[in-house]
Amino acid sequence: MVEKIFKVSGMTCAACSATVEMAVKDVPGIVEVSVNLATERLTAKTNQADFDWQAVVKAVEDVGYGLSEKTERGQSAYQAEKAEKLARYQSQKRSTLIAIALALPLLYLSMGTMVGLPVPALLSPDEEPLNFAMAQFILTVPVMWQGRGFYVRGFRNLVKGHPNMDSLIAVGTGAAFVYGLYAIYSISQGETHFAHHLYLESVAVIISLIMLGKLLEARAKGQTSQAIEHLIHLSPKKATVIRYDQVVEIDTEDIKVGDIVRVKPGESIPVDGEIVSGQTSVDEAMITGESLPVSKAVGDQVISATINQNGSIDYRATRVGDETTLAQIIQLVEQAQGSKAPIAAMADRISLYFVPIVIGLATLAALGWLIVGGKGLDFALQIFVSVLVIACPCALGLATPTAIMVGTGKGAEQGILVKSGQALEATHMIDTVVLDKTGTITEGRPRVTSLHPQAPWTEQELLRLAASSEVGSEHPMAQALLDAAKEAGLDLLPINDFEAVSGQGLTARYRNHQLALGNAKLMAQQGVDISSLARLDALLAQSGQTPLYLASDGQLAGLIAVADQIKETSKAAIDQLKSMGLSVVMLTGDHEKTAHSIAAEVGVTEVVSQVLPADKVQAVKRLQANGQKVAMVGDGINDAPALVQADVGIAIGSGTDVAIESADIVLMHGDLQDVPASLKLSRATIRNIKQNLFWAFAYNVLGIPVAMGLLYLFGGPLLDPMLAGLAMSLSSVSVVTNALRLRYLK
Repeated sequence: MVEKIFKVSGMTCAACSATVEMAVKDVPGIVEVSVNLATERLTAKTNQADFDWQAVVKAVEDVGYGLSEKTERGQSAYQAEKAEKLARYQSQKRSTLIAIALALPLLYLSMGTMVGLPVPALLSPDEEPLNFAMAQFILTVPVMWQGRGFYVRGFRNLVKGHPNMDSLIAVGTGAAFVYGLYAIYSISQGETHFAHHLYLESVAVIISLIMLGKLLEARAKGQTSQAIEHLIHLSPKKATVIRYDQVVEIDTEDIKVGDIVRVKPGESIPVDGEIVSGQTSVDEAMITGESLPVSKAVGDQVISATINQNGSIDYRATRVGDETTLAQIIQLVEQAQGSKAPIAAMADRISLYFVPIVIGLATLAALGWLIVGGKGLDFALQIFVSVLVIACPCALGLATPTAIMVGTGKGAEQGILVKSGQALEATHMIDTVVLDKTGTITEGRPRVTSLHPQAPWTEQELLRLAASSEVGSEHPMAQALLDAAKEAGLDLLPINDFEAVSGQGLTARYRNHQLALGNAKLMAQQGVDISSLARLDALLAQSGQTPLYLASDGQLAGLIAVADQIKETSKAAIDQLKSMGLSVVMLTGDHEKTAHSIAAEVGVTEVVSQVLPADKVQAVKRLQANGQKVAMVGDGINDAPALVQADVGIAIGSGTDVAIESADIVLMHGDLQDVPASLKLSRATIRNIKQNLFWAFAYNVLGIPVAMGLLYLFGGPLLDPMLAGLAMSLSSVSVVTNALRLRYLK
């Protein structure tokens, strides 16, 4: 699957994003497309390696929008984009202030006499009606010029058959302006009563208010990307590199794989790498959540954006640019912020047909009042303009993406990386959390607690042979044995024919002896009698320790007890999950008694033990078959199949490898308390989206009938077009402001 991300220009409402999405979907070869109004991003996917992306660009341009490929990343690209947005915002601000500065005296001139304010006789509608009308015209035209984008985009999209928010504004205010020109002509022909029915002030004030709303909306939207900005600033702009025996300072983005980078105390580490000289301690809290500095020496790995504390080090760059840990985190956050949650599909479908329906309703209402209601043309025009202006679907388009942007950004600041809007939405429906034991509930770093050799074996012989058998294995149990042998100062033996037995242990050969190291299942398979240690096995299991048996040539050599420490925060996290009304299940390959012992310690009542990695998928499937929505929490490696099978896969403790394809959510800090935190984040974000959608729909459902004159029909007031413009602007601002509340989520 080939994916490309584009920047879309010219979108102003939900109808725009829906139109662009539909246009790209129709391009042959495109299998998936998502357009995000808030981030102005289009993500398209195809199965064709040689796909012509110009077809996508043309399709978007054909429906009236611009498209450019987003290729560059990193600080410089982000700063350039930020500078471009700032320049656009400043230009928008300048145009808005000019429009308001012209609209205010226009409003005073047109409304002043009605409320008893003094107006010069030269500009009085009763004494000098033509001067009065021309003064309004002279003030209105520059305002329309400042808001010319509404007309350019609106009429262009209308002609292309894809009307949007701008089309409503352009048609509404354009009709009022044309009527104003007719009124000025009539005044010049002696029909002075038209001086009180110009509607030019409505044109200028509506445009000014909508421009002000758009300005406030742009300012608020700028705050939704603060999480990305914070992450980008974690990496230093400059780095010290040793090249050709010269110490030089270069841009971080110019570091290449293999470069030797020098980092002094107090400096941030610019890219990932391996220390070649020096020793220090590094603050890795940003990545791992570990509050204490981690000691580093030659051969140890360092991670971008972590902080060197007290020693100067030289290290070889191993991952640079888009490959660094920080860059991958930023990519995940951008990916999530640019994605679309399924809940947004309803708003998209509605907005696609919404604008044409509104234009139809406005026309019908105006004609109804003009023909059936017997009202004049100016009354019908007021109805027409009010309906068009109040119905703009801006709030509808912003309701979902702004909340997702703020929600995923807030999560990233807390070390919770949500990969997509779909994952964020699915998480709030979870009712069952399945926890892998090793590395999730426990530290994942087992230690040897006791040795129990069988005669004639000694403790040292038992440990030496067991540890020698595990050389080359990446299993946590293997590391426990190797660490214990190292602490005891034991030399390892040459082992041959190593073979791992999934979920049971291993077999190997030492000289002419056949070895087997593993659990009771493996011993039974190898025909080894372990009955002499059955009581000890039971006692160890009851205390949460795992027994490892070693056999040589079919004879039991002894038992090694290994225990994995429970994380300090595991019980508190599980208590939180239970208090949220969730079922908690522990999944482990451990013996049943050991599993139940650990489960009892952390407060889990439902345990699935003695499962092989492949069986974890079946365990998740069984829960789903009962109608449960399952979140699987594991380390993202051996739990990958189960993470994919679950409704939501959560990889925990994977901060140094954040691009785990199998997980929907990555918890960088490795703290189980981030599981309930991610569920709370999802619930809060979806609640925020529902609030936004409710108010966006309610605003239009209530506003349109009022604008059509429903209240007036029963003796109530008629909605002024200027108030309609104000209400429309405030609806968009309120939606974005409501989304920004997520930044203060605890």
